[in-house]
Amino acid sequence: MAILAAYAVPHPPILLPEVGRGEERKISRTAQAYDEVMRRVARHRPDVLFLASPHADSYADYFHLSPGRVAHGSLEQFHAPDSRLDVTYDEALVQEIENRARAQGLPAGTRGRREGPLDHGTLIPLLFLAKTGFACPVVRIGLSGLSARSHYRLGQCLSGAADALGRRAVFIASGDLSHKLKADGPYGFAPEGPALDRELTERFRSADFGGLLAIDERLSDAAAECGLRSFQIMAGALDQKAVAPEVLSYEGPFGVGYCVAAFEVTGADATRNFDERYVQDRRAQREAHRAAEDDFVRLARLSLETYVRSGRRAAVPEGLSPELTEARGGAFVSLHMDGRLRGCIGTISPTRANLAQEIMQNAVSAAVSDPRFDPVQVEELGELTYSVDVLAPAERIDGPEMLDPKRYGVIVESGNRRGLLLPDLEGVDTVAQQMEIARRKAGIGAQEEVTLSRFEVVRHH
Repeated sequence: MAILAAYAVPHPPILLPEVGRGEERKISRTAQAYDEVMRRVARHRPDVLFLASPHADSYADYFHLSPGRVAHGSLEQFHAPDSRLDVTYDEALVQEIENRARAQGLPAGTRGRREGPLDHGTLIPLLFLAKTGFACPVVRIGLSGLSARSHYRLGQCLSGAADALGRRAVFIASGDLSHKLKADGPYGFAPEGPALDRELTERFRSADFGGLLAIDERLSDAAAECGLRSFQIMAGALDQKAVAPEVLSYEGPFGVGYCVAAFEVTGADATRNFDERYVQDRRAQREAHRAAEDDFVRLARLSLETYVRSGRRAAVPEGLSPELTEARGGAFVSLHMDGRLRGCIGTISPTRANLAQEIMQNAVSAAVSDPRFDPVQVEELGELTYSVDVLAPAERIDGPEMLDPKRYGVIVESGNRRGLLLPDLEGVDTVAQQMEIARRKAGIGAQEEVTLSRFEVVRHH
């Protein structure tokens, strides 16, 4: 079997005495667990080590596989220049992975930066492994901004490539958990931090890799984690494999979650096909969501899908309610995919003969004219979710004290510059945040005088 085992490990430089200078004693259980994991790696004596690191070269739409034959690195940036090592890359295996990814339609390979020092997310595990006296070639993998499923599928490609070339491999998923565990930590506290760490450690303990795919991105973003996508690639490398899971340690005294977990492969298990199950679950969720859409959202979907598929504008369908065919108003259409914004375009006041036409026009614009995103492609249509905000007329207000970011949207104006922010947006919890974002959208400085208006919306999902 190509994959012998996989291990999830953190990468705090402070673990090393030459960096921690005594502080490493506060996470001694992590260090002990790390030593145990690397002793296991050495006992397996793999032909190659897959190592995914959040701090390797990464791109929004591409998985970077480190190219070349050798690489070097040190912890000089952490004032430990003598903590250094060299690694050899398995070039043939990298090429096989790239070929398999291409065949699967996954953007992965060695394009991008050709040479660069090893990052600390790579160095820390390898320095611990070096203490055992064992070394082997490495395939170093960067993360991406692509979906959870794409990371899982990349892991499948890694395993398949190792199997094809007869490589016995161990996977190291380098990544910390939440960075928001303590108010006095370097990143502060968010309740999502401990919540995410509880969920991740439970997923590790039960080897529930489907749960790693399904973690809500709003939770992981608010918790400021860095390792989830490494763990998702690891899960893909273990696809259809029986594993013996073990959480060896978990600590977070500095406000960052450090977990060491082991997954020893014990055989094959076709029921652990989490990718297929994830696709089925997502399809069921989308179908249930679509069945619950009202006329406003169905209209936006019809307009967008017709245009993306055919390049033509859909006609206003018959049988719509008077509130769509007789009323006029501004409307915003927002698109999301995998929990992330995929496009949003709207009008503050009516520009069309009725609300139906307003929604249909703005749906197409959200798909193809939002400058922040590439145009929506046909293959994405099944993954999109929609919301339609119908705006009430805006009213001028005297100051920010008359705002409530959950109830009111805001319009800030200075001269001919105008910025709008809808109400009740994820992550916008205060008037200060609302104002700052609206000013930034309009290119209005924090100290510039502005006039303010507020508005309410009716949101359709």
